[in-house]
Amino acid sequence: MTPDRRSVLAAGLALMAAPVAAAQGAPRLRRLSPALDRMIAPGTEPEVIATGIRWAEGPVWVPRGGYLLFSDPPANLVRRWQRGRGLSVVLNPSGAPGTDPKLVREPGANGLSLDAGGALLIANSGGRSLDRVDLGTGRRIVLADRYAGKRFNSPNDMHVARDGAIWFTDPPYGFQDGDRSPLREQPVNGVYRRRPDGRIDLIDGELTKPNGIAMSPDERKLYVSVSDEAAPRIMVYDVDTHGQVSGRRVLLDARAMLAAGGAGLPDGMKVARDGTLVCAVPGGMMLMTPDAEPLGLIEQGSPIANCAFGEGGRALFLAANDRILRVALRPGWQG
Repeated sequence: MTPDRRSVLAAGLALMAAPVAAAQGAPRLRRLSPALDRMIAPGTEPEVIATGIRWAEGPVWVPRGGYLLFSDPPANLVRRWQRGRGLSVVLNPSGAPGTDPKLVREPGANGLSLDAGGALLIANSGGRSLDRVDLGTGRRIVLADRYAGKRFNSPNDMHVARDGAIWFTDPPYGFQDGDRSPLREQPVNGVYRRRPDGRIDLIDGELTKPNGIAMSPDERKLYVSVSDEAAPRIMVYDVDTHGQVSGRRVLLDARAMLAAGGAGLPDGMKVARDGTLVCAVPGGMMLMTPDAEPLGLIEQGSPIANCAFGEGGRALFLAANDRILRVALRPGWQG
């Protein structure tokens, strides 16, 4: 896609993504392409399945138990939603206990994922680390908390590759004063990879506010969202067979969407098995092709931070401000 065409697409999408109301309302799915119908049946609308959350984040579906876990970073909780049982608290605290609210804005867990053995992986914003929690015993260990001898800022989101490597972002969002926080030790807001042997690689130290992160199904593309109000965008990188990254470029420029009044910024994302991207953007959660062709937009008049596929590919769950949404997917379609 040429830069000119990408700009035209972003500007056109900004008009479609302009909020229908200033305040949060009933969620809806706006179809932007007939191609969306293979994934979501016409007439399908998001349903609200959980409310009363301070700020929903990091959803992950746990197949072995058949439930959804999601974090609430400012409340320092990880909650579970299970059909027929509603909400319950799984981790309290989910991140770091006893933090100073004058210095720490988000003491809890943020992004969540699972490793190959089914253990919960946590981007621990308040604890400034990557953690692993055994969901059976509750045993918790720190996988990484430093790069080059200095503590991370506040790990935000992650992607677990097939080889066990954890790709993750480390913006300053957990700090009350952001980049100016006296707690900050890292000179950059980095994109990192934790190798299976525990070594940490700095993948990109030039992004202002890296946030969501995901990989293509073949793991040859890395996607990173940038939640910078001055330059909101989604980046894409080429990844070779050795995990080396090159060819950084803008996949989606979200400035026009933000200028049009869309709530939120580029945030969490997931990639379906067919390569469809589901990305938080100003205005809601956008579904788009790997070339940034818009397919649909889930909106509610307030930010939607993150998402996860679940129920064996039959549902898309969204962490949507103070609630959790569920969108039914077509039977047989695999997310």
